[in-house]
Amino acid sequence: MPRLAGKTALITGAGTGIGRAIALAMAREGAQIALAARRREPIESVAAEIGAESLAIECDVTSRASVEVALAAAVSRFGRVNVVVNNAGAAVVADADKTSDEEWRRILDVNLTGTFYISRAALAEFRRIGGGTIVNIGSVLGLVARKERAAYCAAKGGVTLLTKAMALDHAHENIRVNCICPSIVETPLGAASLAGSGLDLDEARRIRAREIPLGRLGKPEDVAELAVYLASDESAWVTGAAWPIDGGLTAY
Repeated sequence: MPRLAGKTALITGAGTGIGRAIALAMAREGAQIALAARRREPIESVAAEIGAESLAIECDVTSRASVEVALAAAVSRFGRVNVVVNNAGAAVVADADKTSDEEWRRILDVNLTGTFYISRAALAEFRRIGGGTIVNIGSVLGLVARKERAAYCAAKGGVTLLTKAMALDHAHENIRVNCICPSIVETPLGAASLAGSGLDLDEARRIRAREIPLGRLGKPEDVAELAVYLASDESAWVTGAAWPIDGGLTAY
C-alpha cells in the first residue's frame, strides 16, 4: 500500500523546487495534494503532472485571510487535510547593516509568519479529524549561521523553535510538528543565493560544493523523501525534531 494512502497534504510554495518535488513524491505515495502558491501558472503545471487528485490554490502565506481561504478550499475539495508542508520561502544575501527594513519584513513574513499562519490555521482541522502532521521546511541556517544571511538566519531560526514549541503544545492532540533543515539545494532560490555572492554562478556552485563533505549541493528529491517519511505513519513517534539534510555540513 502507498505510504500516504488516504491522506491529503497542503503544500505551500508548491510550484517549483523543493515544493514541487515534495508534491510529486507525496502524490506518488498515494496522497491527495493541495498545491498552494502566489503564482497560479507553476502550481497548475504541477497539478497537471499529478492529475485528478490535486488542486491548485492561489495563496499568499503572509496574509492570514488568504491562508484560511486556501485551507478551507482544500478541505472542501478533499474532505480533510492531514498534512501541512510549510515550504514557501524567500532569502536575501546581506548582513544586518545592509538589510533594509523592507527586506527584513519580507524575509520574516514569508519564512516565519507564513509558517505560523498556516500551522495555526491547520490546528482546528487537525482536531476535527483526530490529529495531523506539520512538516516545516526550515534551513541548516536555522541551526547554524552563515555570513551575510542575517535576516534569513533569524527567520529560519524562528521556524526551528516554532516547530519545537508547537510540537510540545500539541502532542497531546496527536498533532506532530517537525522541521527539515536543508543546506543549499539546486532550486531557483538556491541559485539566487549563489548569485548573491557576486561570483560566476558555476564557480559559486563549485565553491559551495567544496564546503559540503559529500561534495555536492542537495537535490529537491533529497528533501522530498524525508518529507514523505515525516508525513507518513512510519514517523508516528517523531515530533519536535529539526533534521539537518546537508551532505554532512553541520557534522564539523
